[in-house]
Amino acid sequence: MNKVVANAEEACKGLEDGMTIMLGGFGLCGIPENCIAEMVKTGIKDITCISNNAGVDDFGLGLLLQKHQIKKMISSYVGENDEFERQMLSGELDVELIPQGTLAERCRATGAGIPAFYTPAGYGTEVAEGKETREFNGKMYVLEKAFDADFAIVKAWKGDKYGNLVFKGTARNFNPMMAMAGKITVAEVEELVEPGELDPNSIHTPGIFVQRIFQGERYEKRIEQRTVRPKA
Repeated sequence: MNKVVANAEEACKGLEDGMTIMLGGFGLCGIPENCIAEMVKTGIKDITCISNNAGVDDFGLGLLLQKHQIKKMISSYVGENDEFERQMLSGELDVELIPQGTLAERCRATGAGIPAFYTPAGYGTEVAEGKETREFNGKMYVLEKAFDADFAIVKAWKGDKYGNLVFKGTARNFNPMMAMAGKITVAEVEELVEPGELDPNSIHTPGIFVQRIFQGERYEKRIEQRTVRPKA
């Protein structure tokens, strides 16, 4: 089945106010730049974003935060965004901070059809408040639930017209499991190829999980923290 759509505008059709949306990427690596720009353009609001991080002030999800389009962030690492911090401390933004491994597993569990799982991460901290706990083999665990996302929006290195995806480097950290977890999954790719061009042994996400795919354009691929040696 050909799942190609023309552009980000067509790929993001059906996004509505108040939805829960997963957005792939790790830092600024492998983020769906085109779809984020389209979401800013449409003015969708009151959304809940599930993402490892919140971008930076003027890029990535930071663009949605600037426009106050995000009602709640479910994230793990948010230390690079001053506007995020300001909105959280002022009470403008609802925030759920999750241990990074738990966030990844909640995404994976969603795609695998697992409603909940036990993890030791967070036991005895604020993370466990209000959650069921249980002892296994003398160790305490916290019950964590899978997500319920209306859309998952990811960015891949290559994809074919059937929706099969290949991720590159650090972009594999969250994109593959999020691609499995949305009721509707949108994939923007750097290179869109014909079916059969991708090595079957190299495919990270099978096309059965993807509903829409398009070739993105003008990727900035910013570096979150540039660290270089001083010149001699």
